[in-house]
Amino acid sequence: MTGDERSFDLVIIGSGPGGYVAAIRGAQLGMRVACVEREKLGGVCLNIGCIPTKALLTSASFVQEMRRSESHGVVFENATVSLGPAQERSRKAADQLNRGVGHLFKKNGVSHLQGIGRLLGEGKVEVEGAGGEKAVYRADHVVIATGSRPRDLPMLKIDEGKIWSSTGALFQKEAPKSLAVVGAGAVGMEFADIYSAYGSEVHVIEMLDRVLPLEDKESSAAVARSYKKRKIRILTSTTVQASEVSDAGVKLNLKDKDGKEEVLEVERVLSAVGRVPNTEGLGLDTAGVRLTERGGFIQVDRYLRTNVEGVYAIGDVAGPPLLAHKASHEGIVCVEHLAGEGHGTVDYSNIPNCTYAHPEVASVGLTEEQAEAEGLDFEVGKFPWVGNGRAVASGDTEGFIKVIRDRRYSEILGAHIVGPHATELIAEFVIGRHLESTVEELEKAMHPHPTLSEGVAEGALAALGRAIHV
Repeated sequence: MTGDERSFDLVIIGSGPGGYVAAIRGAQLGMRVACVEREKLGGVCLNIGCIPTKALLTSASFVQEMRRSESHGVVFENATVSLGPAQERSRKAADQLNRGVGHLFKKNGVSHLQGIGRLLGEGKVEVEGAGGEKAVYRADHVVIATGSRPRDLPMLKIDEGKIWSSTGALFQKEAPKSLAVVGAGAVGMEFADIYSAYGSEVHVIEMLDRVLPLEDKESSAAVARSYKKRKIRILTSTTVQASEVSDAGVKLNLKDKDGKEEVLEVERVLSAVGRVPNTEGLGLDTAGVRLTERGGFIQVDRYLRTNVEGVYAIGDVAGPPLLAHKASHEGIVCVEHLAGEGHGTVDYSNIPNCTYAHPEVASVGLTEEQAEAEGLDFEVGKFPWVGNGRAVASGDTEGFIKVIRDRRYSEILGAHIVGPHATELIAEFVIGRHLESTVEELEKAMHPHPTLSEGVAEGALAALGRAIHV
């Protein structure tokens, strides 16, 4: 490779939903772009995160629906379920999209540099291949998009044998008889849903006082009730004091907020207690890139610039929330600004949260507790799915739409959905907030009947104190 071939306008380290999107956008803007990736294109989200997990959740939902199929006139005799085929299906979905990213790189003229990338300073990036061979590339701009990995706890060391991370949980061919899920955020609750559907006795352990602690309290309570109905045990305000691995499984020593202790013995444990940024081995010290004091993320400004000229960071490695869609938006904002085409920044107050379990949970903006803490003058409206014709016809009426509006201007302060297709419907509120719509404008936009989207209009009406169908 010649010197010119090793010179780029933009080099991106990492090809997750932040990195590969940034690479494509840079190429669209006429830049000569290379993306460094040592493993599969698409990063954690596409290969061992969002996509295969959602494929498994789709299978789990199908299993649950099969158990209620008699009401549809469908009777299965001696039906059995097996995790193996669902796991294989999830891998096919991930592999298909991985190939898709490769196709998009070729279509847009993005060079894939296979290996580990690290900064050498002064616009130089070293790429080390699988065999230890090294090559140095030059770039006017370098974007770090190396993502994050599961967090390890001192008393609960992940070994992917008896104690899994989310990655280990994705590659199981059989569901264990019993599973303890430590951490009741989105990841933990999604895997609890999957393994419960495939026959595991599931225990969810959360140190805070409720599941999905980032969500509105009413949303958390609704999900907890639903899980308990399905015989999933929920232990909140509970910590793991110690763990002991044996041939039979794992023994966990638990303690709740009142000091009550319990020994829980299970076949497997899933540790889902958060993630840490991948900042090691990137040459950040060599280049002089500054990290945050809290969390060890790469410190960036609103344009995703680090303290070192020509070096940027996006996605999980640049700080929370650790979400794929946030990473993609940061990638586009970052590249457009460095190309001189910037027309905005990321609106961190309008990032939707989604949990794809059953029931689904989605939200954007403030929770009711946050609105109270900020001393805002607001009104809350809640519309239950039992009042929606499409939900009733589908037999899926669990949950509600909750809308929080500012009384003075009728601004949409927050929206919270629990129930069918919540993760799709939340986009209406994201767009509404982006366009600075009022609650009245959401209601006045005609929604087709019968659809779940009518619930959005009814939630808006409920916030105005005049819902029709409840």
